[in-house]
Amino acid sequence: MRIGIVCPYSWDVPGGVQFHVRDLAEVLVDRGHDVSVLAPADDDTPLPAYVVPAGRAVPVPYNGSVARVNFGPISAARVRRWLREGEFDVLHIHEPATPSLSVLACWAATGPIVATFHTSTLRSRAMLAAYPILEPTLEKIRARIAVSEDARRTLVEHIGGDAVLIPNGVFVDRFAGATPEPAWRGEAGTVGFIGRMDEERKGLPTLLAAFELLLAARPGTRLVVAGRGDAEEAAEDMSASVRAAVTFLGEVSEPEKARLLRTVDVYVAPNLGGESFGIVLVEALAAGAPVLASDLDAFRRVLDDGRVGVLFPTGDVTALAAALGDLLDDEPRRQELSRAGSAWCRRYDWSTVVEDLLAVYETVAAGAGAVREDERRTWRERLRL
Repeated sequence: MRIGIVCPYSWDVPGGVQFHVRDLAEVLVDRGHDVSVLAPADDDTPLPAYVVPAGRAVPVPYNGSVARVNFGPISAARVRRWLREGEFDVLHIHEPATPSLSVLACWAATGPIVATFHTSTLRSRAMLAAYPILEPTLEKIRARIAVSEDARRTLVEHIGGDAVLIPNGVFVDRFAGATPEPAWRGEAGTVGFIGRMDEERKGLPTLLAAFELLLAARPGTRLVVAGRGDAEEAAEDMSASVRAAVTFLGEVSEPEKARLLRTVDVYVAPNLGGESFGIVLVEALAAGAPVLASDLDAFRRVLDDGRVGVLFPTGDVTALAAALGDLLDDEPRRQELSRAGSAWCRRYDWSTVVEDLLAVYETVAAGAGAVREDERRTWRERLRL
């Protein structure tokens, strides 16, 4: 099958949607499909063979983050040329309401379109205002996918219609088989955090404040922080003793991320909001790390209402410090969480997720004869086609 995938955000800057598109493309290629990904990127940026650059992205503040998007007449021309040359059996557009390549591709495409919605937001005036303009374009979409219940709710409330739930995927075995790094371990336990330090909603200041309280009671505990941002700025309010107990790794590769998650005694997700899924939680579960996370709806669902991880009141520094100390003191509890999480996260493995996506592709693709009629009927009902 010839599959075109549109990524709205800059390939040069790591993010959840970009990682999802990258992993999906690699899985599809491994299965013998002909895949092309269109994404914002400079023409001279080193890219995988399946990525076609659409030009430099422009940073735009959105949903507590910065979205790096690409829009304009030159981009539109590149989109049209890519669609024309690709002759895709199915076009998979991510975040079709985002004013970037996704909207341009929706405008220009004429074949079967599948769209995945990732965003979770309580109320977006921009999305509500843009809907009358986007409505004719969004009606071209044959199948809608949401990566989580929160993303589905955002779609229903802001755009209308419904979507089938297909979560983000994870290469579970890559995390489960990673080798821990002894150099990152602390004598009294190791705590891990992965996220952008320069985004308040990722919650690093909350974790650092809680870690300071924890360290007073548990000297020798180490916090390992990975992610984009200025470490010196993040550490400027720390005492000398706390700063000595924190290791900043900066941006890490996928193998390094897996090693970090295999090393920690507890992985903490102190996010404050704006999360539709929480892929790093699944990655931590896959690595066997006990997870302690903010009580966000998205995180609660990923952690099965606290059955495979521990939840604390969002933004509560004292509660986070107490819960973290309790987990570090209770090795049997950590082992129990590790076993439960390792089993639970298998449902998010790419081997499962890609089968659901392929079933959608085959259902909407013109002349797709590979799908049994009963399976086609099931997906039509689920997708309300």
